[in-house]
Formats: sequence, C-alpha cells, structure tokens
Amino acid sequence: MLQSILQTMDLSNGLALMVSSPGGDGLAAERIVNTCRAYSGTGDYWVIVPGKAKSAATIICMGASKIMMSSSSELGPVDPQILRIEDGRRKVFSAHNIVSSYDKLFNEAVSSTGRLEPYLQQLEHFDDRDITTYRSLIKLSEDISIKILRSGMMKNLNEADVRDKIKVFLIPDAGTLIHGRPIYLEEVSSCGLKTETLDVKDSLWRSVYDLYTRTEWFVSLQVGKAVESEKESFYAQAPDR
Repeated sequence: MLQSILQTMDLSNGLALMVSSPGGDGLAAERIVNTCRAYSGTGDYWVIVPGKAKSAATIICMGASKIMMSSSSELGPVDPQILRIEDGRRKVFSAHNIVSSYDKLFNEAVSSTGRLEPYLQQLEHFDDRDITTYRSLIKLSEDISIKILRSGMMKNLNEADVRDKIKVFLIPDAGTLIHGRPIYLEEVSSCGLKTETLDVKDSLWRSVYDLYTRTEWFVSLQVGKAVESEKESFYAQAPDR
C-alpha cells in the first residue's frame, strides 16, 4: 500500500511521512524505513507525529532524518511484547520482564545453598525454547533500531554509543518501566534523535492535527489501515471481531 502511494508522487525533493500507530512488527517497520528511503529523491524522509507513534512505529521515526512533533506527541519503547493465552485470557508481557524473571530465578537456584524446590516449582512455568526465542526478539529489536540510526541520523556514532543514547527505548529499567509509557519530545531530543518542535498553537500544527483526527476516526471506526497522499488513497478493511 505504501509503495503504491509513493509510486504516484514526485519525490525528487524527498517526503514527509505522517505516522500514527500503536506499533506492530519490527520487521515491517524496517521494511517501511527502507521503502521510504528508496523512493525519496534525497535518500531520506521526515516523519510527523501528531499523536502517538509507539513501539514499532517509533522505529519508523528512528529511520527518518528528522522527527517533527509537538510537546504532546508520543514515541515509546521498542522492546518486544509477547502475547500469551493464560486461563483462556489474552495477556501481553514484556519479553524483557519474562527473560529477567527467568534469569533471576535460575541464578538464585544455582547459588542457593538451601532447598531448591521453591525455585524449581517456579522455573517449571518457563520453557527454555521460549526464553531463547524471547532473547532473539529482544536482540532483533535492538539490532534494527541501532542499524537504522547508524545509517541515518546517528551515522557518525559507533554501535556502543548509539545503544547507550537510546537505552530508554530499548530497556524498561532505563526509565520507562512499562511498554506503554510515553516518551515525549524533550526526552526524545535528549537521546540524540533529531527533532523539530511544532508549536501546538501554530496554524501548521492545527492543519496537521485536523488531518490526523480525521484519519484516526476513519481507521478506528471503518478500516484497519489507511495510507494516503494528497491525491491517492489506499485502505485495508478491518477484520471482523
């Protein structure tokens, strides 16, 4: 859908992508970054965040050369979340928290000089194959974020420096504590991401927010996804629930 829109446009002077998303697949975010860079005549793109660009959508923002947002706009952590069915209910857990809990129990069991039964009973709830997968997902999210930044707005920094600058996006214990917590403009800028502040009282912001509100309403009530330019529009129907 995104490529179909970009193919209809003159992008010789680059493009600005308005992003509104709660997140999704990190691999999809990586593809979107590559697509925008490939179609842009300048080799890069800007993002505009009128509301929320969380999780994988934050990765799309990281791939831009500039993030345009107001003091009320939100980015968010990019650490992977795990959907599990327990007692017939859908529950979402942080991969970081699951792995950390497993590691803590395992290390305490190894170093314990007393009874091991309490530790073993709790460790029975973990599957080592799942833990290995979660470790890979955590590493994947970190790898995508760092590579995207090192090929864009942080190209002059080495891998270790980039990881240190964006740790609040990567590790819950670095500040956000939970996945849904917003990361606002001031903190985004302090991490070294290139931002441009949009004044909420400015006419440009009012136009951006009006478009955002209309699109958000359309997506929330009628479709699952909408990709639009000034002259073209593609949308995907929301699945029946």
